[in-house]
Amino acid sequence: MKHYLPVLTALATSLMSSPIIPSLKAGELDKKTIITISQPVAVEGTILPAGQYVLKLQEDQSSRNIVRIFDGDGSRLIATILAIHAYRLEPTGETAFKFYDSPAGQPTALHTWFYPGQSSGFEFRQPKKTAVPVSVEAGG
Repeated sequence: MKHYLPVLTALATSLMSSPIIPSLKAGELDKKTIITISQPVAVEGTILPAGQYVLKLQEDQSSRNIVRIFDGDGSRLIATILAIHAYRLEPTGETAFKFYDSPAGQPTALHTWFYPGQSSGFEFRQPKKTAVPVSVEAGG
């Protein structure tokens, strides 16, 4: 058991330090993914404050690269983003996010999002220095 303690500690620390913690609730067709972020995250010029959000693809089958970001209960659309298709060599069984290096004092910027089990995902452009914060109000 002593040998596993450092590994478990490192795993717990990396999960807690990640700005995005994906939920296990997800849909196959629209790739609905519920995320909880613990610090602000920039997504193509929109800054999402800490909280819960829903990411999913637009329902139109011809537009499989339009990502929509909703508030935590999915009732209010926050952003619609035309993403670039991204690819990885080995899919994993978990949602995967990667981030751009952000300057000190700036929110972490989302770079890629991969749905569990998929080798194709979505790439987001690096935000410009003047991203606009989003105001998220409870109750819509």
